[in-house]
Amino acid sequence: MLVTFVTLAALFGALAFTRYPTDVLFFGAVTTLLLTGVIEPAEAFLGFSHPVIFTLASLYVIAAGLKDCGALHWISHLLLGNPNTERKALLRLLMPAGLLSSVLNNTAVMAMFIPTVQQWAKKLGFSNSRFLMPLSFITILGGMLTLIGTSTNLIVSGLGESEYGIKIDFFAPALVIAPLLPIAAFYLVFFSKKLLPTSADLTSPESIERQYRVAFKVIPGQGLDGKSISEAGLRHLKHGFLSDIERNQKLISGVAPEMVLEDGDVLLFIGGPECASDLRNIRGLEPAEGASEKLFVPNKQRCLSEVVLSNDFPYLGRSVRESAFRTNYNAIVLAVAKKGKKATGKIGDITLEMGDTLLLESGDDFVKQYQYRKDFLLVSRLNNSTRTDHQKAPTAISILALVILLSAFSIFPIAISAMLGAGLMIATSCVTASIARRSVDLTVLSVIGCSFALGTAIIKTGAAASLGEALIYLASGYPLVALLSVYVTTNILTELVTNNAAAILMVPISSSIANTLGVNFEPFLIVVMIAASASFLTPIGYQTNLMVQGPGGYQFKDYFKLGLPITVLCAIGTVVLSPLIWPF
Repeated sequence: MLVTFVTLAALFGALAFTRYPTDVLFFGAVTTLLLTGVIEPAEAFLGFSHPVIFTLASLYVIAAGLKDCGALHWISHLLLGNPNTERKALLRLLMPAGLLSSVLNNTAVMAMFIPTVQQWAKKLGFSNSRFLMPLSFITILGGMLTLIGTSTNLIVSGLGESEYGIKIDFFAPALVIAPLLPIAAFYLVFFSKKLLPTSADLTSPESIERQYRVAFKVIPGQGLDGKSISEAGLRHLKHGFLSDIERNQKLISGVAPEMVLEDGDVLLFIGGPECASDLRNIRGLEPAEGASEKLFVPNKQRCLSEVVLSNDFPYLGRSVRESAFRTNYNAIVLAVAKKGKKATGKIGDITLEMGDTLLLESGDDFVKQYQYRKDFLLVSRLNNSTRTDHQKAPTAISILALVILLSAFSIFPIAISAMLGAGLMIATSCVTASIARRSVDLTVLSVIGCSFALGTAIIKTGAAASLGEALIYLASGYPLVALLSVYVTTNILTELVTNNAAAILMVPISSSIANTLGVNFEPFLIVVMIAASASFLTPIGYQTNLMVQGPGGYQFKDYFKLGLPITVLCAIGTVVLSPLIWPF
């Protein structure tokens, strides 16, 4: 038991305080348990053959098919409309997003909605910071409605059936979440405006939620030498402003409109991502620090893209220069935003961190090539005028509906239904085989497979029973208080490690508690299922929260302010409703 406790403590500490990849740390923990004889090889690898692994992999392919053929984009534009107030806009946004995330991976839903919402909010004249965090929260809640809405629900239901003989119905989580969802939506619609940051003047460059500092150089012999700032058309830019000029290694601030440009000047602009797009179209300017001429893509095939760095980005903690973006991704870093604000200093010297938003110049196929790479949480193209072919959208939607019906009415197990849906997506050309392979998140599947082995270890060594007894002691033997302690412990673990790992580790501990108290285990399963996904207090607790931090320009405190009431709502609602629906 001591080896198991030490291994788990080391794993949690490494996850919380180091930058090593999550899957590597989990593999290390399982290897330690194997080498010390705590678990046998068959027990270590059993999780990788669990139906949950195949179900999740298939659902990734289904989500990729819906996204690639434009079905998600088509649905979002159909439902969003043109509301005339922020509250009506939020209402139009939250309901379809919540319902979509109940049958699709919420990360895929967010990846589709973020660029759509940015364009939609801009068209309506609203700040997108009022929409993106509520969107993340509602997709988290919506994902809890069904067994396939989030990987955590699948894992807990799979464990319940395979290890404890408890079968959870497809819509069972909705019995708890459905009453809470409209309350949360009402709160987000009416209080987001008060609690989330925004600027009064949405047209000024300073008000842009996602600011960059971009540097462009005056190309010798291209006609700008000798022209004033005004004559060059750089005085009244729509999406940014000229802040400084570097000339002969000297910085000139407070640039006057009559100041004359010289060949070789480096012009420093501050503004939104569209500012760089506007500057690329001015003859005589080129990116100053990006070595754009070394990008092996013809000028006509270049575009601007934004990416949000994930925890799997291999160059975290290194500078832009050390990351060799042009070599590794055939893209040039034009600017970096940290938590929605411009990063200062020379581009090449900026240290890259998880959650940073990068403005890139790349080939027009960059988004398609890297949208499923685990290096980035989000990849979106700016001002994308490429028309999406929606011809296959009805087919993809029909396949999704088929998977839901087969699972909901128990015609086939969820794993078989999902695998059938993934096969149909490829067979009907809704998604290509290559994109289907790239869409599968191997990191998540690896962590889940290893987590099963850790779960086996804490049961086998008696660690689950010991931890369960500790929680019972804290709960003074009352089942309802014990249920609350399980919720709080699971929720804290989710913030420290991952939602999937927290769920797998807490299921056997909850089983031990239920057995000791002599009560029904089912409400404990539901509580673990919901608590493991209910992460609203930090940007790092859930992937969708981190995805919107850069684009929305949010600070850590913004998540806490908006997320605390929803966290309390979910905790009280889940602990009260679960034993009413599944009595002790």
